[in-house]
Amino acid sequence: MTASRQFLRFVLTGGAAALVNVVSRIGFSQLMAFEFSVLAAYGVGMVTAYVLARKYVFVSTSQSVGRSFAAFALVNLVAVLQTWLVSVGLRPWLLSLVGAVGLADLIAHSIGVIVPVFTSYLGHKHVSFREPRS
Repeated sequence: MTASRQFLRFVLTGGAAALVNVVSRIGFSQLMAFEFSVLAAYGVGMVTAYVLARKYVFVSTSQSVGRSFAAFALVNLVAVLQTWLVSVGLRPWLLSLVGAVGLADLIAHSIGVIVPVFTSYLGHKHVSFREPRS
């Protein structure tokens, strides 16, 4: 598979996982503070992203599920930090701009989920699902 096709698949499957992330954050926000709901939702989105990436993006990996998931989780530590900082950082500014908590939360979290797309792709390509050397 070409790199551009692989990246497109990564973006599409990542988009589906991002949707799961954002929707689950809305649910978690009913039970906990925004800051914690972003982290909980990230976990749900990360598991979704792993399953979709392994099945549709990085299909030629020879890594075991356990090893690739552990590496996937490590790469996502960087991404969750990016997501959390952007989401929590934008929220107060957006609250003052739009005035509606739910809308500010949705916008801040959605932007936060989008930010790590490129760093995550590179990390997963070269670490989580490293292809065998030929």
